[in-house]
Amino acid sequence: MDKRALRARLLELHEQLTSRLQRLDRHLHHRPEPLPADSEERAQELENRAVLEGLDDNASVELVEVEHALARMERGDYGVCERCHQAIGGERLEFLPQASKCARCAGTRS
Repeated sequence: MDKRALRARLLELHEQLTSRLQRLDRHLHHRPEPLPADSEERAQELENRAVLEGLDDNASVELVEVEHALARMERGDYGVCERCHQAIGGERLEFLPQASKCARCAGTRS
């Protein structure tokens, strides 16, 4: 597992998520006109807004995870499961570099 490559991927993810959140914020909070008067158009517009808010929430959560992973790298405990304290598999980190739990612990509830 090449931690420099994983750090570069995390930094790239951070940049992408920050950019995505800025675009979503512009779409959600900078509406130049009021909602349409037509009830069907209004319903569609509200549905679109709900989808954008969901995307915003997901991107925000993922950004926090990426920032947490970068902080763990700085502390030196990156790649160690926060629950069982065993190593997180390299394949899992390659697929999900912001993972803070091993696959076994991520699949359990408690």
